[in-house]
Amino acid sequence: MKLCIAEKPSVAKDLAEILGARTKRDGYFEGNGYCVSWTFGHLCSLKDPEDYNPNWKYWKLEDLPIIPQQFGIKIKDDQGVKKQFEVIKRLVAEAEEVINCGDAGQEGELIQRWVLLKAKCKVPIKRLWISSLTEEAIREGFNKLKDSKEFDNLFAAGNSRAVGDWVLGINGTRLYTRKFGQNKMTLSVGRVQTPTLAMIVQRQKEINAFKSDEYWELKTIYRDTEFLCQIERLKSQEKAEKGLEYLKDKPFEITSFEQKEGKEGNPRLYDLTSLQVDGNKRYAYSAEDTLKHIQSLYEKKLVTYPRVDTTYLSEDLHPKVPGILGNLRDYSRFTDSVLQNPIPKSKTIFDDKKITDHHAIIPTGVHPSGITPDENRIYDLITRRFISVFYQECKVSNTTVLGKVDNLIFKATGKQIIEQGWRFVYEDLKASNSSESKDAKAKEAEEKILPHFTEGESGPHVPIIHKGKTSPPKPYTEATLLRAMETAGKMVENEEMRDLMKENGIGRPSTRANIIETLFKRKYIERKKKNIIATETGMQLIDVISNDLLKSPELTGQWEFKLRQIEKGNYDPQLFKQELYQMIRGITDGVIFNN
Repeated sequence: MKLCIAEKPSVAKDLAEILGARTKRDGYFEGNGYCVSWTFGHLCSLKDPEDYNPNWKYWKLEDLPIIPQQFGIKIKDDQGVKKQFEVIKRLVAEAEEVINCGDAGQEGELIQRWVLLKAKCKVPIKRLWISSLTEEAIREGFNKLKDSKEFDNLFAAGNSRAVGDWVLGINGTRLYTRKFGQNKMTLSVGRVQTPTLAMIVQRQKEINAFKSDEYWELKTIYRDTEFLCQIERLKSQEKAEKGLEYLKDKPFEITSFEQKEGKEGNPRLYDLTSLQVDGNKRYAYSAEDTLKHIQSLYEKKLVTYPRVDTTYLSEDLHPKVPGILGNLRDYSRFTDSVLQNPIPKSKTIFDDKKITDHHAIIPTGVHPSGITPDENRIYDLITRRFISVFYQECKVSNTTVLGKVDNLIFKATGKQIIEQGWRFVYEDLKASNSSESKDAKAKEAEEKILPHFTEGESGPHVPIIHKGKTSPPKPYTEATLLRAMETAGKMVENEEMRDLMKENGIGRPSTRANIIETLFKRKYIERKKKNIIATETGMQLIDVISNDLLKSPELTGQWEFKLRQIEKGNYDPQLFKQELYQMIRGITDGVIFNN
């Protein structure tokens, strides 16, 4: 008998149907030489401190740092979990081969490996590795089962991550709670959550310390076009009024008129973070909401595996693209023109070297039915993005006009879309909230068409004064916070640069939503409309953490990089743990003896 273990009952049911294991048993399906069982996500966890030493149950500074000689795992203390594990354990003992059918990612590998370790699996293990749950993908996956050993590094990385989070979380939380916690308040510390909170607190402090200054600008209207004077902002109204007097009764002369054609490159396909960013920008969805919606779409076979950090497709997908596009019947108004010509095999879309576990998120081509309005919005974003990458680039005309009044230089700019290209796919996608509408208005103003000017022309103009105020730094939204986590706190707009920095980001795409939600639950941060604000409790926590390593996005990003290198087989997990232990020893000694 071959035993398949999926991560959820719903996935196990789909696998069982395809494999012909259609007899329902208590905790598994059976038939055609297969048994198909399931976990409920994590059945196992790392042991608690008191499981190693009863004295470690009590939060004493003298016991820190707590570092077990050998980490162990245990079954979660839940009757349903224990019952299901016993089913799996019995089936493992009876099986001739086990097929790991967990989610095809680091977390999925960890979940299954821990269960098989606890069940003392001695038989050969194969791995089902698929990017979607369509019948075609599942059948293809079973025809190309991989040896479990190919994923040993993936498990080592997941296990090292779990150990790292345990060591820093247990020791850091106990250390700061016992040393600084008042009124029995727990001060929660974590490898990812603390630097994330530190970024939000730093931004909050910048906003709180900001003092707005008034400024004045000189502008003038010539031929119904507004020009801005190219001098530094004026600090007083008196200077502005003197400037206004100086401009009056002097002619305005055009010194330069330049139009340049340019291109706006197509957007990249979605990875999880960029989808969460757009979900937040357009529909105000939290990162957790978007992850929940896309996970449901994946399980309904409508999109490919969601927990990915690449924006590229594998090269073997190229011949399948026309079929997927052709099946998107509700989007034929966009796909018909694309399908008139062969799909180019562009390296900006198809590149095996840019892919680790999975390719970017795309629709499977299965027609959606029975999905919620929220799921439909996320599906629509994914589908439009998939279609848009196969369109032509958007062609624009950028216009810059320079003029002068005596010796003062003035400037006006405008942009006109000449050929929509990929923008056509988004033309009928209405802004769904006020902030998006404001963004749309700003873009509309930027895309204004200027009249044609001739160099040397001159005439009367109407000078004006514009009074403004300097703006404080913007609070994080979930969209900008996700981007900051992805790039270890560096604000990076360029897609290629962002790709290079992902290995040093804080956390992984699949965990960032949970980290943000944890900070909300612990009341370290709160929402004000779409903005994320640090609470007094969150600010106090960061203030008492004197060790920069715990708070630094860049240093935490370096640890993340090492975990990714373990996944690739380029870094020793034992060395990672040794460095981790040295770091936590330094942190605990520093707080206990120097404060």
